[in-house]
Amino acid sequence: MSAKLKVTTLGCKVNQYETELVRQGLQRVGFQDAADSESADVCLVNTCTVTNQGDAKSRQVIRRMARENPDARIVVMGCYATRAPEEVAALPGVAEVVTDKRELPDLMSRFGVVDVPTGLDGFSGRHRAYVKVQDGCLLRCSYCIIPHVRPDLTSRPMQHIIDEVSRLTDAGHREVVLTGIHLGHYGVDWNRNKPREEWTRLSHLVTELCRLPGDFRIRLSSIEATEVTRSLIAAMNEFPERIVPHVHLCLQAGSDSVLRRMRRRWGTRMFLDRCRLLRDSVENPAITTDIIAGFPGETEEEFQQTLETCREAGFSKIHAFPFSARRGTPAAEMKDQIPGDVKSQRVHRLTELESELRQDYFKSLVGSEVQVLVESSKTLVQLGDPETSGDTLVRGTSCRYAPAEWTAESAVAAQPGDLVRAKVVAGDSEKILVNPV
Repeated sequence: MSAKLKVTTLGCKVNQYETELVRQGLQRVGFQDAADSESADVCLVNTCTVTNQGDAKSRQVIRRMARENPDARIVVMGCYATRAPEEVAALPGVAEVVTDKRELPDLMSRFGVVDVPTGLDGFSGRHRAYVKVQDGCLLRCSYCIIPHVRPDLTSRPMQHIIDEVSRLTDAGHREVVLTGIHLGHYGVDWNRNKPREEWTRLSHLVTELCRLPGDFRIRLSSIEATEVTRSLIAAMNEFPERIVPHVHLCLQAGSDSVLRRMRRRWGTRMFLDRCRLLRDSVENPAITTDIIAGFPGETEEEFQQTLETCREAGFSKIHAFPFSARRGTPAAEMKDQIPGDVKSQRVHRLTELESELRQDYFKSLVGSEVQVLVESSKTLVQLGDPETSGDTLVRGTSCRYAPAEWTAESAVAAQPGDLVRAKVVAGDSEKILVNPV
């Protein structure tokens, strides 16, 4: 009988990639995914520590795994395991704690994996595939614990990434999301002591991937505004059918005084200038962001500045979340910590603004063509309306990161995983309505 495996991932796209890498390695020695109702022999939990909530959810998942799989060997990896290994090891059922992601090949070897994978052959259960291109962060933002748990800047060999993307697209994945702990620093670790003209940059990797054959598109995950370089924008313009017109720029706050306390590397003027450069260079790009509400000492005036900056940037999505003090970071020791109810109220105000900005952006797409990655397709049942009963509701994500949907006769409906060109006919704060062309 084959050994049974259960995996759970919390946190970022890099974590999801690394979980899948270990999963595929264990499958090489006979492990099979356990059904929900089955008890597993091995449980792998990949944890997150970005916020206190991430720690709490990680503990909750580990306890649930131990309760539902009493005889399993529970292996815990991820940033929470790196930050607090003794705390993790004391949780019920934990047999092993992996404190360094560089140990993943050794972890697989301990399970008998001889041919340790250097990349993925597919991405289970997903129409889009995440591809990790680098690890580590050298920045020291005052609120962030991640440089303490992933301090080593490491870029993957370009050929490994090219080969992996080829396998993923051959396996049917039509969207590839390039991700990393600090995506814009791809190649930086190779560039030391080299003349500038010999540097490797993210734009070089993206250009090589764009030249691969096949019907697929590339999306960049979170990136710093200064790292959306002219060479990267040039690649977006050279391959408009390959690189989606969507960039997620990390803002964190729209007040220069708050940004200084955060130890960010730039102010709002530079950020907005980069947004303008994108809009001047790329046709109607989607720009999304992250905002921390209630950073220590944030006044109402500073929060209003953040709202104004968001409005001027014209974001199509804002991931707003309350400040979470992480022990070991300078921000955790700062005076004037903001009360929880104030932070929650500011998150709510950011969410209201996001809805307004999303609606503006989605309406601006009306009349244009977009490329949609189909993610679901289900038959509608319209009681009392035989003319529409049996039609199919198709939903997906457009190249501009707008949820898209349309209805079609079942015989001509697109299938999950298809890339479909469509014309936008309407938009609101939640989605765009499209017609395939």
